[in-house]
Amino acid sequence: MCLGIPGQIVEIISEDMHLAMVDVGGVRRAVNIAFIVDDEHPVAACLGDWVLVHVGFAMMRIDEKEAATTMALLLELGEMQAEIDSMQASAA
Repeated sequence: MCLGIPGQIVEIISEDMHLAMVDVGGVRRAVNIAFIVDDEHPVAACLGDWVLVHVGFAMMRIDEKEAATTMALLLELGEMQAEIDSMQASAA
């Protein structure tokens, strides 16, 4: 299963190498944005875009509402996993 994490492009690091800085929940990482660049949406136009990031690549552009919804679901899943882990630990 692949999991894309929403983040926002906050800086273009290198247009030639298709690298940008993405903010994912306050953590900034350099990612490759080659998959979201084309003639109609060049590297410079990516600044401010919301994207799904997977293994160091921006896989697709998404809107801000979808990013917020996805982050909320991921947080909910994390809380659910913590509850399951707690229940398993108490049953042992």
